[in-house]
Amino acid sequence: MSSLADHLRRRINAEGPLTVAQYMHQALCHPEHGYYMNRDPFGAAGDFITAPEISQMFGEIIGIWCAALWREMGTPERVNLVELGPGRGTLMADALRAAATVPGFAAAIELHLVETSPVLRCRQRMSLNTLAADRRPLWHDDFSRVPAGPLLLIANEFFDALPVRQFQRTAAGWRERLVALEGEDFRFVLSSPWEETPPMPRQLASSPLGAVVEVRPDAAELAFAIGRRVTDYGGAALIIDYGHGEHAVGETLQAVKGHRYHDVLATPGEADLTAHVDFRALAKAAGKAGAGAFGPVPQGEFLERMGLSARAEALSLRATPEQANDIAQARKRLLGEEGMGRLFKALAIASPGAAVPAGFE
Repeated sequence: MSSLADHLRRRINAEGPLTVAQYMHQALCHPEHGYYMNRDPFGAAGDFITAPEISQMFGEIIGIWCAALWREMGTPERVNLVELGPGRGTLMADALRAAATVPGFAAAIELHLVETSPVLRCRQRMSLNTLAADRRPLWHDDFSRVPAGPLLLIANEFFDALPVRQFQRTAAGWRERLVALEGEDFRFVLSSPWEETPPMPRQLASSPLGAVVEVRPDAAELAFAIGRRVTDYGGAALIIDYGHGEHAVGETLQAVKGHRYHDVLATPGEADLTAHVDFRALAKAAGKAGAGAFGPVPQGEFLERMGLSARAEALSLRATPEQANDIAQARKRLLGEEGMGRLFKALAIASPGAAVPAGFE
């Protein structure tokens, strides 16, 4: 077992069982042994592949989306371009290259990357090293440290890794799912019944016996903060992730290691942990801050409306047969219902009264 497993055992023995959210946070973000803190998990040699690694077209589309929003904002002289969880920096590099075709946009942006992993910060620095010295990004540990001002924010496969709490309805009432020890092994147990309904969407409180409901307090707080920022200063955010368009019942927490599903409680810190995103909860949280929300719409529909198929055709015209086949496969994976096209969704958060953003018509 990992060093993180030993740390978690000591903590459970000292403090009692952990919530699923506490376990997930430690497994991913422990400063020494967390999954994201000491490795590059992306690509064929890693544990999973994200859309920017599939094709340059994905990042290019997002770059054009940001530039179009900047125009809708009245082309402010300065705008904070922010990415949450930038991975290897691939998406941002592709986005900036495409958006550079819009006059004035490149000169207006101040680039901010929200990233806690030293390993990934290094990869991002390498991906963006061609930027002029005065245009290189500033890194932050969390969104609250991004300076005030007009905002364009990108979050691709970021919210799915924020910790979830799990509640299960039993004959005795709602109980929280916890992580405890059985000998040296981790196992799930249930807390004592809650005297009141746990914090969850009202319409899920009457779910049938045995139902599991997942909630993400950190995600709601972040969506509220983003909504407050665009309400106060103008701008928009684009969130793309996999999950539910409406509040839903069901356990979705999963672990992935080496491109295969993995036991969630085995080898903590050595596998990626994610769960479906509740887009309706994000939209509601942003709305409470005064912002408007658009979508969610399936990723395939958003990318198609933004012109991904046309971009694929243009790239294919000057490609070798092998490259053209790769482009066709990437298009199918990003747009297709059997790929990421329907499971993944896009949500836009925008300043009050803003026009419907491109791709959400």
